Amino acid sequence: MVEDCCCDYETVDRLNEEVLHPSLQELVKTPFFRYFKAKLWCDCPFWPDDGMCQLRDCSVCECPESEFPESFRKPHRLSMNDLVCQEGEPQAAVDRTLDSKAFRGWTEIDNPWTNDDETDNDEMTYVNLQLNPERYTGYTGPSARRIWDAVYSENCPKYLSQELCQEEKILYKLISGLHSSISIHIAADYLLDEATNLWGQNLTLMYDQVLKYPDRVRNLYYTFLFVLRAVTKAEYDIGNPNEDLKTQSLIKQLLYNPKLQAACPIPFDEANLWKGQSGPQLKQKIQQQFRNISALMDCIGCEKCRLWGKLQVLGLGTALKILFSLDGKENSSQTLQLQRNEVIALTNLLNRLSESVKFVHEVGPTAERIMGGRLSAHTTLISS
Repeated sequence: MVEDCCCDYETVDRLNEEVLHPSLQELVKTPFFRYFKAKLWCDCPFWPDDGMCQLRDCSVCECPESEFPESFRKPHRLSMNDLVCQEGEPQAAVDRTLDSKAFRGWTEIDNPWTNDDETDNDEMTYVNLQLNPERYTGYTGPSARRIWDAVYSENCPKYLSQELCQEEKILYKLISGLHSSISIHIAADYLLDEATNLWGQNLTLMYDQVLKYPDRVRNLYYTFLFVLRAVTKAEYDIGNPNEDLKTQSLIKQLLYNPKLQAACPIPFDEANLWKGQSGPQLKQKIQQQFRNISALMDCIGCEKCRLWGKLQVLGLGTALKILFSLDGKENSSQTLQLQRNEVIALTNLLNRLSESVKFVHEVGPTAERIMGGRLSAHTTLISS
């Protein structure tokens, strides 16, 4: 059984393979879910001297003016001739089949769990996520390490005592699970040879970063089930159902799948949390810590890493908002209001986690055998 959750690992792997992963892969490709708006050019509130990465693989391919309606256009946007991103690669071509209806519903509501100001559209960039995959970008070194060091040491230090209550472990486990998923995506789509532009799987990196630490794998599954619970609990309104019947159908297939409802109807049970006398204060503390983590995303020096960091932190913040806000109670008469960007981030985050769980399940044993053989050979060499 996944710790503090309501499903076992075998069930999660089976449901992910048969139900969740196929549905999510289709869903995130639809016009509604493949576009995300983000404020990518922000000053870092902690280290103002940080500059952006200059590597080509770090850059984000923005949507051109022609792809979204007049009301969403920036006054001084670059022309297509000035956009240099993923040069020479056919997947960089922008899909212009989308009409203006796909951009309806961008409401302006700030998420109390995150630090971003979503109400200033003049500073927002619209990005096609399908043209900007999360993968290796070359962003490493002190700048990247400083982000994760600040996330853990200042906002969610690892708990040392198993006697802590479940609430006190939540934030660390969620961030650890997200970190594991990001590391897996980098290892799964890695630049193996820069001279020949050869991309592939870096199993050694995945083993060193995730697989050899059982707690990191456990936390990946925990975060996956936590976000899945939020996705299945929320109510979605993507506008006029006649505008995109396929998207509506895919959402229903995901939310009301009989296999999912039979095997894992409640992936994570939040009903028993925050019951103690210190519950409200502890939740407020965790909320502030998560807001700090959200603010750290503006300090990421790689533009593409910043995009995916902002999206996934917003997605996790949206899951926290759904499960832990007062409006999110089952018996509340007031419906919890989600803005479009939150729904996009939440669904894409679940897809990222689903891909990571699938990758660990399918490739993890092979990576462990390979690394186990190398370690055994290294030990034999030393002993001889």
